[in-house]
Amino acid sequence: MKDLLECTALITGASSGIGAEIARQLAPLAERLILVARREDRLIDLARELKSINPAVTIEIKVADLAQLSEAESLCDWVFEQGFALDLLINNAGVGDHGPFESADWNRVEEMLGVNISALTYLSHRLVPLLRRNRPGAILNISSMASLLPIPGMGVYAATKAYVSSFSEALRAELRGSGVGVTHVCPGPVKTEFGRVAKRRGTAGFADATSDLLDVAVEDVAREALRAVVRDSARVFPGVLIKVAAIALAVIPLFVLRLGFERRVEQMRPRSARDTSYASDIDAESDLS
Repeated sequence: MKDLLECTALITGASSGIGAEIARQLAPLAERLILVARREDRLIDLARELKSINPAVTIEIKVADLAQLSEAESLCDWVFEQGFALDLLINNAGVGDHGPFESADWNRVEEMLGVNISALTYLSHRLVPLLRRNRPGAILNISSMASLLPIPGMGVYAATKAYVSSFSEALRAELRGSGVGVTHVCPGPVKTEFGRVAKRRGTAGFADATSDLLDVAVEDVAREALRAVVRDSARVFPGVLIKVAAIALAVIPLFVLRLGFERRVEQMRPRSARDTSYASDIDAESDLS
């Protein structure tokens, strides 16, 4: 895309975190923003905020639980029925889980697979023809630095993000010359509710095993992601230290990484064998909400 002026963008997981921040940064530029998430009250609050930023922007709210493929189907049907001239699809909705795979709640695992892989793939499949029709257009997929390596305690999550990165690269190659670009962004630790919700009580989350030096502000992640879309970049790692870490991970042999995995396994062991449930005092849900 040459720029983002007067674009129509659909953002999943728009009620919090990276999705909400992307919406804030697009608000002064966009003609229409389609906000998709599970929590209607948060979407309404965000819509008010965006209208205060730019009274001229049109805000559409669509409540959907993308863990259910039927709701992803209904969302796409609605987009076509409304006749939106979509320019930008932002697949941001995501679910995480930090803790041993053996003790994971299977419903949570299914939710991760459904949102991180199935919904993202389905929305891309259904909406690529619409993006081609209104080219130039773009798809922005939110992956993760976790996509670069298997991470004990985040095995399923990291695998889903490896899928997102691989799928994004393949789709980008297929769409080259079509007027539709595909970009995926791989953030490291970001201070949003996502990490707190993904963490099980009594276990160490990803943020617990990383240095605060690697933290990147959500505003910076959104800004670099949108700049990458404008430049039609294939992949971006927001933050200087994250870029350095990504380069290092690409050259470190796997047998060396395995030594670090052993240490991480010790860190993530529950402090109490009975205390591995999700934190009940966290009212927020995942970024799909």
